[in-house]
Amino acid sequence: MTFDVVIVGGGPTGLFLACELRLAGVRPLVLERRPDPDPADKAHGLTGQVVRLLDNRGLFERCGGRGVPAPAPGFFFGGMPLPLHVLGADNPMHLLPVNQRDLERVLHERAAELGADVRHGWDVLSFGQSDDQVDVVVRAADGTETTVTTRYLVGCDGARSLVRKQAGIAFPGDGDDGVVDRSALIGPSDSIRPVPGGRVVIDGLGEIPAHFHRTDRGVFTLLAHDPERPLVNTAEWEDDPAGDFPGPGAPMTLAEMGDSVERVLGVRLPLTAPPEGAPTMLRRLCGRTFRLADRYRAARVLIAGDAAHVSHGPTLNLALQDAANLAWKLAATLRGQAPEGLLDSYESERRASGERVLMHTRAASALMAPGGGVTALRLLFAELLGSAENLRAVAALMAGADVRYDMGEEHPAAPTGWFVPPLDLITGDGRARRLAELLRDARPLLLDLTGGNDLAVAAEPWADRVRRVAATADDAPAPALLVRPDGYVAWAGEDPDGLKAALTRWFTPERTSSG
Repeated sequence: MTFDVVIVGGGPTGLFLACELRLAGVRPLVLERRPDPDPADKAHGLTGQVVRLLDNRGLFERCGGRGVPAPAPGFFFGGMPLPLHVLGADNPMHLLPVNQRDLERVLHERAAELGADVRHGWDVLSFGQSDDQVDVVVRAADGTETTVTTRYLVGCDGARSLVRKQAGIAFPGDGDDGVVDRSALIGPSDSIRPVPGGRVVIDGLGEIPAHFHRTDRGVFTLLAHDPERPLVNTAEWEDDPAGDFPGPGAPMTLAEMGDSVERVLGVRLPLTAPPEGAPTMLRRLCGRTFRLADRYRAARVLIAGDAAHVSHGPTLNLALQDAANLAWKLAATLRGQAPEGLLDSYESERRASGERVLMHTRAASALMAPGGGVTALRLLFAELLGSAENLRAVAALMAGADVRYDMGEEHPAAPTGWFVPPLDLITGDGRARRLAELLRDARPLLLDLTGGNDLAVAAEPWADRVRRVAATADDAPAPALLVRPDGYVAWAGEDPDGLKAALTRWFTPERTSSG
């Protein structure tokens, strides 16, 4: 069996990468060790720029979003509230409260619609690569071993990635071994009553913030997106203050969750299991790990998602954007249409984003630790957040909107190198459309707002690779925008020569009469 790309790991990262590759005309094979989709309740939402990325692919509403993504009025950093509503239109933080199980289901459905080959129960055992291919030894669902040949192998197989290890890619980092995080989905309780304003009333304690209530013994969090099975979480900075921690390998129990809540809050809560038939979760994480791969590529082997970076934070947000960045570059390489160094830019662009996420998640974790010194730091940080400029910087950091890719010559007043802003357009056929609707097919887009023909003539040699749309917009940041498939602005302006240079840099030199 020979495939363009073999993706190891059928979680959200691998599935989204498969969808993106199919949109680019590539034939991927996804190999997932689990015999069935993972029913576990893991991440409970997407935040920031990735929400708009899903909207660009028509997946926002399919994942439970309503209408058009709107900035969130508030959020948290290090357990501290961020009044994002004061930023108005300058607020980069979007929220999509979808749990990982449902996100994976949507991506499974979308991958099937696009014709991606996803195989459950297939376990990758080893691989070897040559100059022009990778041979992957797998155990099929029926227990037989076979070899799959591919031009590129992508590891989306999690923090313990076999692909990363066998490729010889180092995974340096460290963590805080003294933190124990516990989470549980529970049933409704009269003792815990969410009230307006993001707060909760707890019998015996009173009214506290529902999100990240810090005490001198730890942190308590309640998420009640689903009132029938709210999520309770605690973080404690000791292995076990009560001395009865059963050890990392022992199964988590509801009684252990209750003991932890009592230690953190000082009151005992009668925790019950979710209603029969509802998803359940009892999870204990010992220690917080922060790791970043020293490279994202080893010849024909690449890594994405948790295989490339692990932190106590929004790694799923980061992972899906890894997939969007990698897919179009890999597809262009497979078609022989990639400029020199295009595939290498995946690592340089996405690893920088990974470094930012590790920095901010480490800082946020440190701000929630107990101790008087941390309390003083939180007071200072709260004062700094009183500045709209500082607030906007923290929001952009958390949203992943503060990393600007190097696009060469940049238009001074336009978002060159940034994720394209949302725009309401009137296209040449007179239709009112959102820019996101023009990005559904994951093709490069030249959005031409000049009203002339100069850019059309300049872009004609790339017409087989770059879609041009003439339109008008009241709030456009530049006369024209060249948008890469991953949503980043590669060029902005109205100079035909500048456009040609950008098209050459990202989408190969123009066709010649002999080519």
